[in-house]
Amino acid sequence: MGSEHDLIGMLFKVAVFFIPFLFSICVHEFAHAWMAKQCGDRTAEHMGRLTLNPLAHADPIGTVVLPIAAVLLPGEVSRFIFGWAKPVPFDPRELRDKKNGPFLIALAGPVSNLILAFFGAFAYVLIVNGVMVSELDSDKSNLLAQIAVQFIGLNCMLAVLNLVPVHPLDGGKIIARFLPYGAARWLEEREQMLSMILLVLFLGGLGRLLAYPASIVANLFANWASAILQLLGVVS
Repeated sequence: MGSEHDLIGMLFKVAVFFIPFLFSICVHEFAHAWMAKQCGDRTAEHMGRLTLNPLAHADPIGTVVLPIAAVLLPGEVSRFIFGWAKPVPFDPRELRDKKNGPFLIALAGPVSNLILAFFGAFAYVLIVNGVMVSELDSDKSNLLAQIAVQFIGLNCMLAVLNLVPVHPLDGGKIIARFLPYGAARWLEEREQMLSMILLVLFLGGLGRLLAYPASIVANLFANWASAILQLLGVVS
């Protein structure tokens, strides 16, 4: 009986934490593909990446194994989901604006996560104020609130992480827009080495460091959502 209870508990924990992660990371990659199309390049669309289907974006290790392991592992590491999806390709030659196109495509990913977090904040405020959940018992309402909190925090974390100005993160491509060509090229050529350094840093505590700005953004969104809903008379 105990083993069954443990299994159900683990599956519940995976559902609460991993499913929001999977959805959020798919929206992130979809945003890259959508912006690439707006900028004139349809490479991602032709490769089937202009979709929210997880199968189109999932990387076996980065999207499945590591995030689930992070959820199930005990201790501090379980507080941070680290993972990635397959990068969305684009052809710079097809972009209408060769200078700003890559910048806009890279920026679209973190912005999509901030938008998700902002909408998640509205859902959280509505739930904790009993709007549209009045018929649910307190346990179910608390579960929904917990999922909303996780969703907001996760998307803020994804946005903050991807804004770190190092390749292969989106921040590396964003900062490249403002660097001299030689410096941007130097960083791009060392993407593989930088990605390994980034992984080591994250496992060594970078996640805890990034959690602080992520929590600030999450609290800011919650306060904004609450103020807007109060102004509209939806909550008191």
